Amino acid sequence: MSSFSIECVLQCDNHLGEGPVWDSAQGLLYWLDCTGNRVGKPTIWRLNPRTGQTHNWSINQEIGAMALRTQGGAVLAASDGFYTFDFDSGAMDVIAKVDTHGGRARLNDGKCDRRGRFFAGGMDDKEELGICGLWRLDTDLSVTQVDNGIICSNGPCWSPDDKTFYFADTFQKEMWAYDYDLATGQLANRRVFRDLRHDAGFADGSTVDAEGYVWNARVIAGELVRYAPDGTVDRVIGMPVRNITSVMFGGDALDEIYVTSMARVSHPAAHEHFAVEVKPQFAAGALFRITGLGIKGLLEPQFAG
Repeated sequence: MSSFSIECVLQCDNHLGEGPVWDSAQGLLYWLDCTGNRVGKPTIWRLNPRTGQTHNWSINQEIGAMALRTQGGAVLAASDGFYTFDFDSGAMDVIAKVDTHGGRARLNDGKCDRRGRFFAGGMDDKEELGICGLWRLDTDLSVTQVDNGIICSNGPCWSPDDKTFYFADTFQKEMWAYDYDLATGQLANRRVFRDLRHDAGFADGSTVDAEGYVWNARVIAGELVRYAPDGTVDRVIGMPVRNITSVMFGGDALDEIYVTSMARVSHPAAHEHFAVEVKPQFAAGALFRITGLGIKGLLEPQFAG
């Protein structure tokens, strides 16, 4: 196993850092502070790793996920639906709304498949009830619900051959695998990929590397876990903070790993899983980078609508 190093790239104090997206064409990393607006912090962040220059945008609602668009700008999974976003003007225009159960639910994690469709699922803001759906935003801007009964959507990603879709319900403590039809965007045959009921922490954001292994950020446990395609643990990397939230490959050769984290210590959840900390750990909410693993990721698809 190759040696590696973990560094804190940016002390950005994200309230709920999430959703890193690597722009290979520009060599830039984007990520979100999903609930930063609740505490007066910017929502969308961008880093140029070559120069260290950062830029951010403030938005007046929660943003659960973001994907870059092939025609420029981005598509957002916001608290109440799907939106386009223009980086130059900061304009945010609605595509379609989804059921938020009277505002109790909001859209959370999302990613694009390699045909440019954007998938995003909901979460119960109290992290308690299975009231949420998983939606597919097609390139014609139509929205289709593809699953339901979800408490907290996280970790959508695809195998390199596009035949398997991975997804986690954080508070059901399961990671699932589905058969995936790339031609139609349809899911079938949901089964348990990894049962986490006896594992430390909870499944948060995920990505898949070029070898077809699934990388998952285990929030609360502070562990970045690499799973083999059969769901067994290949390796575990302990991170400097407990509340890591998501993971993405980046760098010119896609051989670096960026990891987001959160600093929040109070939120409306019904459970007590986060209540052990009175104040955040040092560097909680920071952006981290892992180098030297000798493993490469895959190009992150963009929204083609």
